[in-house]
Amino acid sequence: MKPGVRAVGIAESFTGETSTLAAVVTRASRVVDGFAFGTCTVGGTDATEEIVHLFHDLDREDVAYLLIAGVAPAWYNILDLERLQRAVDRPVMAVTFEESAGLEPALEREFSGADLEDRLDRYRRLPERHPLEVDGHDLYVRSVGIEREDSHAVIQAFTPEGGRPEPLRLARLAARAADRWQHV
Repeated sequence: MKPGVRAVGIAESFTGETSTLAAVVTRASRVVDGFAFGTCTVGGTDATEEIVHLFHDLDREDVAYLLIAGVAPAWYNILDLERLQRAVDRPVMAVTFEESAGLEPALEREFSGADLEDRLDRYRRLPERHPLEVDGHDLYVRSVGIEREDSHAVIQAFTPEGGRPEPLRLARLAARAADRWQHV
């Protein structure tokens, strides 16, 4: 991958009723090109739309990919990856870092009625998760708008060391710092 190819990484951090989202534009060469911040509701259903707003707020036509840390930020605010892909018109890859049997049991334990049904519907529409080993670390990738093998190549290209793609590592750091700053 050429060093100038850019991806937006999005991660979150929460300590209260809202979750801080950070979007970081990162080149494959690890140069950071921009930041944006937003919030979504802990336990809500607004994370997908907030990520769309963050992406558009960056106003970066040169971004090739959208990488997201997980599919259920802010305590089960389940993302709609297909909606994200259509809205940003870029391949979308959600990366998780732990093996899991899935979220359905946790959703059924935490929610009921329409709240549960909405989350289960969103969760069941997500693309299948595929394992990927990067630098000795197991990652799990869901992708939309890109073939599985190509998504794995993107993740590997944006992971210079360790097991976390650089756009997501930086977004996580930024989200945590912004969340701490907001709650001081």
